[in-house]
Amino acid sequence: MLTLCIDTAYKYLTVCLIKDNELLASISSECFKRQSEEIFMALDELYKKSGIKKEDVDSLCITKGPGSYTGVRIAMTIGKVYSKVNNLSLYKISTLRLYAGNKEKTMVVMDARANRAYVGVYDKNECILKDCIKELNDIDTKDYDVILDGSLLGKENKMPSIPKCFLDTKDYWEKVDEINFLAPDYLKESNEYYR
Repeated sequence: MLTLCIDTAYKYLTVCLIKDNELLASISSECFKRQSEEIFMALDELYKKSGIKKEDVDSLCITKGPGSYTGVRIAMTIGKVYSKVNNLSLYKISTLRLYAGNKEKTMVVMDARANRAYVGVYDKNECILKDCIKELNDIDTKDYDVILDGSLLGKENKMPSIPKCFLDTKDYWEKVDEINFLAPDYLKESNEYYR
């Protein structure tokens, strides 16, 4: 199975091609608030770089959130349209689950503004804390490797390799049966994004 993976939920734009259990090609770049402007160029570059034609893709995997309100919608919209038009299977994965990869005792912290963060805690294949929003003062990082926006909690910012994370988390991709009803997991009301 040849899968196109897309993540636009955070500061980065990531597209990659995975065939079975091999990462064939990837493009990842920081382009906060410019993902919609750059994604089609990145996809063209990805296909050229890999030597694969877009017609050869069998399925797509996208992040479903949480993350940037607009960012989450970019990958989701492209995934839904691309899958529907080309009659491809569509998979989704939590953004935080993706970024945790298959690491041990990992806390993913993503800025949610207003002194809050999206938080998910994973230990390899086990979910310790389901994705949620927490006040920064309520987040206990003891015993966990904090990745992403660690600076919110006085830690180092650590960015994982998102293409590698797509490959490592294949077992957690969820098949979307009803593409028309697929909606982002924002974890907060849309009007809160403008605080």
